[in-house]
Amino acid sequence: MLDTAPAVRKAPGRKSSGRARPRRRPRLGPYLLIAPTVLVIAVLMFWPMIQIGIMSFQKVGNRQLRGEPAESVGTENFDKILNDPFFWQTLRHTVLFAVVAVSLTLVVGTLVGLLLHRLGKRMSGFVAGGVMVAWATPPVTAAIIFSWLFGTTGGLVNWCLDLLPDFLVGGGWSDYNWFATPLSTYTVLTVCVVWQACPFVAVSVLAGLKSVPGELYEAARVDGSGPWRTFWSLTYPMLKPIFLVLVVMSIIWDFKVFTQLFIMSGMANRDSFNLSLYGYSEAFGSLNPKLGMGSAIALVLTIILLIVTALYVRVMVRQGETK
Repeated sequence: MLDTAPAVRKAPGRKSSGRARPRRRPRLGPYLLIAPTVLVIAVLMFWPMIQIGIMSFQKVGNRQLRGEPAESVGTENFDKILNDPFFWQTLRHTVLFAVVAVSLTLVVGTLVGLLLHRLGKRMSGFVAGGVMVAWATPPVTAAIIFSWLFGTTGGLVNWCLDLLPDFLVGGGWSDYNWFATPLSTYTVLTVCVVWQACPFVAVSVLAGLKSVPGELYEAARVDGSGPWRTFWSLTYPMLKPIFLVLVVMSIIWDFKVFTQLFIMSGMANRDSFNLSLYGYSEAFGSLNPKLGMGSAIALVLTIILLIVTALYVRVMVRQGETK
């Protein structure tokens, strides 16, 4: 059989070179498009963070605010913080509150998301829009609402608890001060934060559930899988990247809660301070501001957040690689 494939002729006296084609130069268009955003972020975030890092190693007070040069003190601010028992008390409050708030936010938000997924299309959209009102509520407004609900004079919660029989909840709720002790203060704060944050988790979980094929759940039901086993064997693995993002974001948000606690508890009750409120009190809470100390506390809080987030992401990535 004759080979009918056309022969490839080479030009006489021309040898094929082994040189690779030159790489195309990167186009500057995409970089020019994101340049304004990067510039805004650098001005509004990176530059203040750099200034906070510099001030954390300086003594900045009223004299420096009036124009005198700041005095460099090295690590003196950090030494004072780490040797102060009150710093460790505020750190304990911050960590315990973050653990409880993040856990409850994810559990409640996931349950609401699963409930929304079982509703019809119209009802699901209506309920999702309703719960997003809590997410859209500003922290100042939410703090004022919960301060009124748990207030000692005319508080709705105290009024409802006082109506219940004494053998269920005890007596004396009419004038109970929820913001007198750290435990009761953080109880109200946890309810407020979870109420605001769980709608975002619910809508995110709902969006992830919409992307899971329904045939998988039908196959699980045919195999006799119950709701609990279906969630951990099917839903959670499919939505694991979403849960990773939600956990990291919740940790960052709950570690640096300030507005709600500041409005509910104020500056007088130091026993209920967290790290954010402690840093604010050192920097602006007195007639003699200590911006260096406040900057050092803010830098410590930022480092803690970066470490916690990095460790969690590393654990989740390793778990993903082993599967």
